[in-house]
This record gives sequence, structure tokens and C-alpha cells, in this order.
Amino acid sequence: MKKDTLRQWINVLAVMAVIVINGLANALPLNGQTTGEISDRFQVYFVPAGYVFSIWGLIYVGLVAFAVYQALPSRRDNPRLRSIGTLFVLSCLANIAWLFLWHYEVFPLTLVAMLALLLLLIAIYLRLDIGRARVPAAEKWLVHVPFSIYLGWITVATIANVTSLLDYLNWNGWGISPEAWTVIMLVAGVGIASAVSLTRGDVAYMLVIVWAFAGIAVKHAGTPVVATAAWVTTALAALMLVVGLLFRKRRRSLV
Repeated sequence: MKKDTLRQWINVLAVMAVIVINGLANALPLNGQTTGEISDRFQVYFVPAGYVFSIWGLIYVGLVAFAVYQALPSRRDNPRLRSIGTLFVLSCLANIAWLFLWHYEVFPLTLVAMLALLLLLIAIYLRLDIGRARVPAAEKWLVHVPFSIYLGWITVATIANVTSLLDYLNWNGWGISPEAWTVIMLVAGVGIASAVSLTRGDVAYMLVIVWAFAGIAVKHAGTPVVATAAWVTTALAALMLVVGLLFRKRRRSLV
């Protein structure tokens, strides 16, 4: 019992640490530069318009909702929440580590931290069995949906991190133009999202992909190849969202 109570409070503190440090990173700002200012230095196309990053506000709200919900006495012995306690704390540490590495321009290690965050969120997603497990409505909205949104965004952020690092390393793209690589990345991204939709029917995850890809199209409207590819993959992601819902409905009707 005491161990579970400790886990609950550590999770609450982890969420608080992530939000405070993310806020200070741009308010101070950390190392004299904001996260966006550093990002703008890279000449890459797989970056959405600035307004798209407002999704972090929704992610933080979701994390707070999760922290409060899992801290309730009635949720203390919930086996699903118990199974992700350590993973969640590690994900918060990876998030914080990425911020410091990014602001202090240790770019190669930012990818290590981002991949760690992505893998930890995938592990949490699988342990919660999001999109498949039947859970109470409160748990769905306060646990499953927040982690779906978080994982969706970090999926996009990981691809963006890779492109930024390659630009930093002056990679020549094997002779392939940056625009063409962006199209490849968009197709890969929508392929990953489609797999999630078909296997999980996860609306929240897919909406994040649609939001991010539309933001890429808006930001790079002056580059027709990138903008067109982004709008097409946005439409494909939206279509796969619907297809995924139909698949999930059919599976449940067969149960």
C-alpha cells in the first residue's frame, strides 16, 4: 500500500517537474534562447507552423488530468496504472533531458533523448492497451486519451528531430533533395499512423497527426511540392482515421 502511494506522488511530482521546466525553458529562456528560436535555425521542411505547437498546452492538461486521476485513493491499486508508474517517470526524465540538450545545443544527444521518450510512451501505450482494453469512461478520458495525444505528437517530433539533426550534420541526403526527403518522411509518418489506426482505432492519436501535417502544409505553402504532399498525407490520415473507426466497430460487433 505504501509503495503504491509513493508511486502516485512521484508521478504527480514528475508531471509538475516537466511542466515547470518546460515553462522556464522559454520564460527565462534556458541558455538565452527559446526552443522555437533554436528550431528556426534549421533549414528543414518537416516542421509545422508555430501555432501547431500550442498542442503542448493540451498535452500538459492531459498529463495533469492523468496525475490527478492516478493519485486518487480509489486508483491506488489499479493494476494498469501500477504497471506504467516507472515508465511514466522515466518518460518525464527523458522529456526534461531533451530540453536541456536542445537548449545547450548538444544536438546528437537530443535524438537519443527523443527516441527514449518515444519508446517509453510506446511501452506505456501498449501496457494500457489503448484502443483495445475496455476501461471506465473516466480512465479512457483521463488516461488513455492524454497518452494517445502525447504519443501522437512525439511520433511527429521524433521525425522532426531526425531531420534537424541531419541538417546540423550537413548530411547531403544521398543526392536526394530536401523536398523529396520531406515527402518520404510524410509518407512514412502517415504509414505509421495508419497502422495505429487500423490496429487500435485511436481517434486522438490520428487527430494529432492530421493537426501536425496540416501545419506543415500551412508553414511551407510557398514550396508547392512539400505543401501538396503535406495536404495529401493530411487527407490520407483523416481517411485512415475513419477507416480505423469502422474496423474497430466491426471487430467489436464480432466479439
